[in-house]
Amino acid sequence: MATAGVAWGVYSLIGRKSSQPLLATASNFVYSVPLALALGAVFIAGANVSLPGVLLAVASGALASGLGYAIWYAALAGLTAGRAATVQLSVPVIAAVGGVLLLSEQVTMRLVVASGLTIGGIWVVLAQRSRRVPGPPD
Repeated sequence: MATAGVAWGVYSLIGRKSSQPLLATASNFVYSVPLALALGAVFIAGANVSLPGVLLAVASGALASGLGYAIWYAALAGLTAGRAATVQLSVPVIAAVGGVLLLSEQVTMRLVVASGLTIGGIWVVLAQRSRRVPGPPD
């Protein structure tokens, strides 16, 4: 998870410079194809592949994730690096809400508490940053 967090941070910092988020995201997906094919070749023997499964994987990966990444790149243009890092912490909560609404996942006390703590932490950080008044230069 730490590696994924660092990678997402680097991805976001690079994305802040993008003037064309949709093109940048599409290029990133194209760059990932060789690695995906290589890993697929390694694990193909144990795979249970079906046409509906492949179509759902493409829809989930290329369409849903690609659109999400493009939106993220577009949003980064209006966020500082610190604010972007803070806001991105809401993604697990958004995914959990999606699971509840779209997949009939159960709402548990653990989910409610974890989501509340996450959103509360984000709110505290963003509220502190918005109240900062610049002091005299050093």
